[in-house]
Amino acid sequence: MDHFRRLFLLVAALCLSAALFACKNGTTAQDGATVARIKERGTLLVGTTGDYRPLSFREEDGRYWGFGIELAGAIAKTLEVDIQYVPTSWPSLTDDVLADPQVFDLALGGITITEARKRQMLMSEGYLANGKTFLCRSEDAGKYRSLEDLDRPEVRVMVNPGGLNERFAREHLPHATLLVHRDNEEIPGRVAAGEADVMITEITEAPWYVRNDARLAAPLIDQPFTHGEIGVLMKKGQDDLLTLVNGVIRQMKADGSLQALREKYGL
Repeated sequence: MDHFRRLFLLVAALCLSAALFACKNGTTAQDGATVARIKERGTLLVGTTGDYRPLSFREEDGRYWGFGIELAGAIAKTLEVDIQYVPTSWPSLTDDVLADPQVFDLALGGITITEARKRQMLMSEGYLANGKTFLCRSEDAGKYRSLEDLDRPEVRVMVNPGGLNERFAREHLPHATLLVHRDNEEIPGRVAAGEADVMITEITEAPWYVRNDARLAAPLIDQPFTHGEIGVLMKKGQDDLLTLVNGVIRQMKADGSLQALREKYGL
């Protein structure tokens, strides 16, 4: 009897240790079930802001397009499911990812990989290089050649709220006049119209506006202020989905699909 009691206590201790390890590492007993759940549902729920040309943009008719949207399509194809896009925003992105019950399975479209995000959530391997730069009017391209040129009270710097652009501006441009505008997609046009002098943006977004609006320039696009990568964001405990997403990214790098998308979108 003592033998069975000792065996029972040993098994219980091992189970408790496994549970504590899982909690410590942000996982749950449901690990491995995410892909199965998505397949059973038949739909991949993708959170995206839809305001970030050319990575993720939502047209007035509800159609989404962009580099990240095509990556989402490749992920859904691997899962053999359909896609449903779920609107999110830069201020609410983290809360939406962490929501319980979940709002979506993963989020993408201009989301920079950061240590802060990796502490709270899961992030995929990078699929596109990124870095902070700025847009200005074409006639002002010669005026702004450094952060010091931007960090002046007379320079009106416009950013969207809640994301890394606003954080960058507040940290690096404390003397500039900061204007926070909710709709990211409207800011380039407001700069072009003279309502602001500069938009803090990224090297993944700036080229599209320069190509499509002759009033705009990005004079330091080849000399970004920061260097990073864009990835796919998701809630902890979805390690099987993270493994699948990383596999898709690696395959697209290997077969040239990501390079083809860079060329297609001018990145």
